[in-house]
Amino acid sequence: MSMQNVAAPVLPYTAPRRNELTHIPGDEGWPIIGKTFQTLADPKGHIEANGAKYGPVYRTHIFGETNVVLLGPEANELVLFDQHKLFSSTHGWNKVLGLLFPRGLMLLDFDEHRLHRKALSVAFKSGPMKSYLSDLDRGISARVAQWKTRPGEMQLYPAMKQLTLDLAAASFLGAGIGPEVDEINRAFVDMVAAAVAPIRRPLPGTQMAAGVRGRKRIVAYFREQIPLRRGNHGGDDLFSHLCRATHEDGALLSEQDIIDHMSFLMMAAHDTLTSSLTSFIGELAAHPDWQARLREEVAALGLAADAPTSFDDLEKMPLSEMAFKEALRIKPPVPSMPRRAMRDFTFKGFTIPAGTAVGVNPLYTHHMKDIWPEPDRFDPLRFTEEAQRNRHRFAWVPFGGGAHMCLGLHFAYMQAKCFARHFLQNVEVSLEPGYKPDWQMWPIPKPRDGLKVRVKAV
Repeated sequence: MSMQNVAAPVLPYTAPRRNELTHIPGDEGWPIIGKTFQTLADPKGHIEANGAKYGPVYRTHIFGETNVVLLGPEANELVLFDQHKLFSSTHGWNKVLGLLFPRGLMLLDFDEHRLHRKALSVAFKSGPMKSYLSDLDRGISARVAQWKTRPGEMQLYPAMKQLTLDLAAASFLGAGIGPEVDEINRAFVDMVAAAVAPIRRPLPGTQMAAGVRGRKRIVAYFREQIPLRRGNHGGDDLFSHLCRATHEDGALLSEQDIIDHMSFLMMAAHDTLTSSLTSFIGELAAHPDWQARLREEVAALGLAADAPTSFDDLEKMPLSEMAFKEALRIKPPVPSMPRRAMRDFTFKGFTIPAGTAVGVNPLYTHHMKDIWPEPDRFDPLRFTEEAQRNRHRFAWVPFGGGAHMCLGLHFAYMQAKCFARHFLQNVEVSLEPGYKPDWQMWPIPKPRDGLKVRVKAV
């Protein structure tokens, strides 16, 4: 029996009538377009203004539907921890990701999600992670060495985007993928771009049309490769591990499950890590004092420039991890998280009916002044063990929480610290005086101008 044979039917829902939500304070804006443009133009300012005016529960209208937004750590815990299985991730994310990344892990619910997550977790155990680290280490070392030989101005975001794409191909698909790698990478780029495109139908000439073509190419590649990876051609890459992964009864995952999970995992690892690493290095460029402290931490490892990075080395980089966490606080890679209420529920005195589109907002929570004094200030010491003990456990949620906590969070930490080791050991990064990067904060944070930095060898 394959996992596809035990797939749960998607739970149906009926969106509430408009008059069923009018008891919730808010402003739905213009007919049809609602508050969509205001949300896109300044998501942080818009949601903070609504929070100040209406409180931690308010009603808005974006992307063609009335939404109820729940703000703060308690809201995050209710929705993300979801102890009573009230909230559907499938019906929350499908509008955004369903066409191009159907049935990815984040788009599954409840018992079905648990079964798939358990099967996929084999690819993130200690043995495979050591293999991924080896691939990441070689790839990062080679790329940073190239940057070191070309000092001067660099656009950080495009450089990071290409690096994370290449690293995902190596550690997820295998270093020996061969000449197809460029075509596969191009297909993924088209799929990711289409996932956040404003036109949601694959009309000729649109990003969505290119994304649908990209998915066809990816599906064909994976379908051709699965029998080979299950035979003698499999390696220690994530794809090969998924091809050998089994359900609880010992049955292999179905081909379609592997295709859907691989497509989603590569997208998630590529785009969110590009954003996170760019904001991380951007903060170090803006704060040379912290850059120097992290460089001292890396120097204390005593590694020669060409020496490999081990898990033990990464464990000796707590300041680098704290700085990465602080960058994720300031610019969480997933600023808002949608769900759909499958049953009536109550929060902060408001009863919200089944079928309501519900969202929580890490970007808002991460800048609440009563939790994070001077929230726009970069301060990695917010993440000492003592400081973290005194905060609500859902005050910092860049990786989500509960059953849907990001499966790849340890992979993200591993890649970030491995990158910090090579980057800080070889180059110094700075911003031109007076330069302030302009960030687009939704749907995934990215600098509109690519984030211009100056790089020089150390």
